[in-house]
Amino acid sequence: MKKSATLQTHGNYFQPSNHCLTPPPPAATDLNPDNFATFFTEKIANISKQFCDSPSSAENSPQVTTCTAGTLREFTSLSEGDISKLIAESRPTTCPLDPVPTSLLRDIAPTVVPAITFIMNSSLSSATVPSAFKQARITPLLKKPTLNPAQVENHRPVSLLPFLSKTLERPVAKQVTNFLNQNGQLDPKQSGFRSGHSTETVLLSGTEALRTARAKGPSSVLILLDLSAAFHTVNHKILLTILTSMGITGAVHFWFNSYLTGRSFKVSWQGKLSSNYTLTTGVPQGSVLGPLLFAMYTISLGHVIRTHGLSYHCYADDTQMYLLFQPDDSTVSARISSQHAAQLLVQAMVIARLDYCNALLAGLSACAIKPLQMVQNAAARLVFTQPKRAHVTPLYIQLHWLPVAAQIKHKALTLAYKTISGSAPAYLKEMLRPYVPGRELRSFNTNRLAVPPARSKRHQAKLFSVIVPQWWNKLPEATRLASSLSTFKKHVKPLPQLLTALMPELAQTRD
Repeated sequence: MKKSATLQTHGNYFQPSNHCLTPPPPAATDLNPDNFATFFTEKIANISKQFCDSPSSAENSPQVTTCTAGTLREFTSLSEGDISKLIAESRPTTCPLDPVPTSLLRDIAPTVVPAITFIMNSSLSSATVPSAFKQARITPLLKKPTLNPAQVENHRPVSLLPFLSKTLERPVAKQVTNFLNQNGQLDPKQSGFRSGHSTETVLLSGTEALRTARAKGPSSVLILLDLSAAFHTVNHKILLTILTSMGITGAVHFWFNSYLTGRSFKVSWQGKLSSNYTLTTGVPQGSVLGPLLFAMYTISLGHVIRTHGLSYHCYADDTQMYLLFQPDDSTVSARISSQHAAQLLVQAMVIARLDYCNALLAGLSACAIKPLQMVQNAAARLVFTQPKRAHVTPLYIQLHWLPVAAQIKHKALTLAYKTISGSAPAYLKEMLRPYVPGRELRSFNTNRLAVPPARSKRHQAKLFSVIVPQWWNKLPEATRLASSLSTFKKHVKPLPQLLTALMPELAQTRD
């Protein structure tokens, strides 16, 4: 009896884990696969266009030097034993483009390995990648469970590649990596997808440098960079030039040229496929060679950072830069003490904390909010280096900040919109119920919320379920019926003229 109860307890314990490992299918929407394909391709094209249209793009193109340590002109051929080992050691993932499941391929490996070996060696010797290996199947995944699945921008593309294409990439990546390591071509500060390297080693090195600087006295500034669609915007022409400069020539260079050109993808969504789309930029994300090619593509980034007197560490497309300097160094202080830098620091260190979970403060009395408002006023003056008694309303307009009370109201109304539109947790619907009149009125279809009846006036004003419906029902009808969250936020956030009307309120918290 005890054993049965224990097994039942263990089964209940692992239910959340099983749910995470096997998430529910995507919610039904009116989107089709071509909507996603068009959005993904246009996003990449827009980002790439920013570099092409830049007047200094030619001047800022990567400066590479020709490698004199050695060259890699040909690949080493593979034996049947190499292919058998690759198949056995690879993860048994199956792509819809695979002719047979990977598990079945493993079972029949002794029979098909000679043919696969011939295909792999033919590709390496002829410097040609089979067109079937350059196709991808993309599945859109919702970035967060709380996001609206009906909006394409809330999804990220997950690329699935044929098993044999990744099997071919593994020996190529190994031979190229060995060549680069032997000639010292890889950036020692790049830790992404490298053996023995991890996010932990990167953080350990950076933290140690900052702590050492603090112990010795110098000041330090840390800057974190995250590139948007970094893998997808790699310029093929620049990448091939960099490969040549690093000593990759001959048949190997031609093979990479074949690998990059003629790639295509289709989007799979709710059992349907999009049209075929051609890729003209980027390296395949989810591939074996993608991270290595990206590391080679950004090899000049370290040189650019060092020329500005900064230290750095990279992990794939994430970069952390830090500057160590003496507190009395006026030249460095001038470089980092700009108004823009001050605004970024204040927003990260002060405003982010004032905004965190501020929906919980809905209904808070004015006297309780006053200390928070005084902190925000001081932060605004700090950004513009204004004296203690300076008026803050013009500063708020320039910073596009809302006062604390207005920001609380904005957050609460945003949660209300998400709840009504179905993108917030279901349990919030218990607090915010739609208004249903006793008889049909003109207000029936105006998206109003029901206000619970008064029980105790003393505590009622503090209830989220009471005060937020009151705020919501006072919004213009067009705002309540906004078609998207972004449109709703634009309607709710007051214009500078409305912010100016709050001047008396801000003046009361001038200190």
